[in-house]
Amino acid sequence: MAVATQSLEELCINSIRFLAIDAVEKAKSGHPGLPMGAAPMAFVLWDRIMRYNPKNPDWFNRDRFVLSAGHGCMLQYAMLYLTGYDGVTIEDIKQFRQWGSRTPGHPENFETEGVEVTTGPLGQGIANGVGLAMAEAHLAAKFNKPDATIVDHYTYVILGDGCNQEGVSGEACSLAGHLGLGKVIALYDDNHISIDGSTDVSFTEDVSKRFEAYGWHVLHVEDGNTDIDGITKAIEEAKAVTDKPSMIKVTTTIGYGSPGKGNTAGVHGAALGGDEVTATRKYLVWNHEPFEVPEDALSRFRKAVDRGAEAEAEWNKTYADYKAKYPEDAAEFDRMMSGTLPEGWEKALPTYTPEDKALATRKNSEMTLNALAEVIPELIGGSADLTHSNLTFMEVSGSFQKGAYENRNLRFGVREHGMGAICNGIALHDSGLIAYGATFLIFTDYMRAAIRLSALSEAGCLWIMTHDSVALGEDGPTHQPIETIASLRAIPNLVVIRPADGNETSGAYKVAISNRKRPTLMAFTRQGLPNLAGSSIEGTEKGAYAVVECDGTPDLILIGTGSEVSLCVEAAEKLSASGKKVRVVSMPSWELFEDQDEAYRESVLPKAVTKRLAVEAGCSFGWERYVGFEGDTISIDRFGASAPGGTNMEKFGYTVENVVAKAEAL
Repeated sequence: MAVATQSLEELCINSIRFLAIDAVEKAKSGHPGLPMGAAPMAFVLWDRIMRYNPKNPDWFNRDRFVLSAGHGCMLQYAMLYLTGYDGVTIEDIKQFRQWGSRTPGHPENFETEGVEVTTGPLGQGIANGVGLAMAEAHLAAKFNKPDATIVDHYTYVILGDGCNQEGVSGEACSLAGHLGLGKVIALYDDNHISIDGSTDVSFTEDVSKRFEAYGWHVLHVEDGNTDIDGITKAIEEAKAVTDKPSMIKVTTTIGYGSPGKGNTAGVHGAALGGDEVTATRKYLVWNHEPFEVPEDALSRFRKAVDRGAEAEAEWNKTYADYKAKYPEDAAEFDRMMSGTLPEGWEKALPTYTPEDKALATRKNSEMTLNALAEVIPELIGGSADLTHSNLTFMEVSGSFQKGAYENRNLRFGVREHGMGAICNGIALHDSGLIAYGATFLIFTDYMRAAIRLSALSEAGCLWIMTHDSVALGEDGPTHQPIETIASLRAIPNLVVIRPADGNETSGAYKVAISNRKRPTLMAFTRQGLPNLAGSSIEGTEKGAYAVVECDGTPDLILIGTGSEVSLCVEAAEKLSASGKKVRVVSMPSWELFEDQDEAYRESVLPKAVTKRLAVEAGCSFGWERYVGFEGDTISIDRFGASAPGGTNMEKFGYTVENVVAKAEAL
């Protein structure tokens, strides 16, 4: 039965629905069902609840919005256009999912003004939201004063059934409950439909009870299709609960308003089709052309511009008073918000000589991290329950816990994937915070999606990985990375660094801290390594450089990474004694080396020198680009073994004698 009359608010909600319908229809691709069902939620958030300034999307104290169910991105693009963001025009809406469009098929923070984080893989967005809330909590504890509050904003997340099924959401939400993050409010679009049809085929748990068990405050709006006052009341009630995150289950009909496809999987991920669009227009009494928004509705939405300007002006006044009372804190706040690192921070980086004690590079990492923690207060992070193995505790601070949000050591628990997505959220909070997450290198497989998204999102996270090879020893093949480094090198915009000693570890951190839009993954050893005479921070920054040089053109170039560089150095001594001219190149980072100009790359690896041997305790995949057809590798193309680390290295050929033999064979 058709709707007889429409209030202004219903007109606004239907404007959201039909922008989504029309954009998907024109693109012949997309997901109209979620925007049609969740439009009332979006209207309430953007019209009644959230503080934001469409004309200054980067205003610091704005509320953050995350669409975790990113396939429904036309919901977000519609809101950005309707509320007056300059970065999304009606022409952008018409170019949904097209080449070069600012309205891509899932929300991307680097493409679309007003999008906070990149979502798409389900569950990532809610985990990012936890990270955003952790950033807010930390900054509030750090900067707010009893008589001056400058950090005070919420993170609102719309998530769906798919997000709640993915494990990453459970990891992050469990931690959020433990931490009591009262500033994150999740609206669960409970529509009971996924691609396979009704969720009854695979997903019948009581999500509300699960979130209650996590320690969340849980509410339920039974009619999310029309009860906008009920949605408003639930959000206000959630805001009043300050010691727990809140989850509001909002029961909706996917594709609401579509007589033939509503409440079916058919409206989840495909255009309605011409006939069904006509039927939906009739049902919702929508007598407007495609992409037309009624003037009354647009005027209502655009009130957000004045509201946003007023909210920012009020905050600016509060901040001016704060600045007058607390000039030192304000100077630190301004520096962090600008993304400017403390002057001279790099002077804290440790340096080493061959006379210094041989250490595992994970120990060098600990020393470097703690030295930097003293001078870079925005450094925040932790380990996935491996703090004493990864050596990632900052002694200058305590643990970030409920009631102690000012602290900088994050305790992620055994939640690698959640850790990764949370770090991305912290890094994308736009507050200068530098997030790091740590685990064993092999367990990057458990958080690969988050690492990939850090690279895609231009989130400059530090990924601190230890136990980087078969040399970790007795834990055996399940814990020994073989193909891991090669697979990580395949991710665009991710810098992978495998340092050879203390100086290269400091170089790796210099690169990682400096790159605020490019994440860096550092792989450290469990076993001790000598400090090399030729190693340097500057060489590490270039990705590859000669640590042992010879007179004239080399007969042979040995290329090593990480723990294998010292083997190459010793082997070069023996080969040189037999009359060979040998250069040893340390190549901690392929990506940084490829960033150098051709002249530099040629100076390190001259094309005329074709006899090259690459030595790395990992798979051979990819090394052909550097050793060519006449070169060779010492590598591992099988799984590892459970044995003492030294035994493993010997059995797999990582000895000076084997490097010499392979080199002589060339």
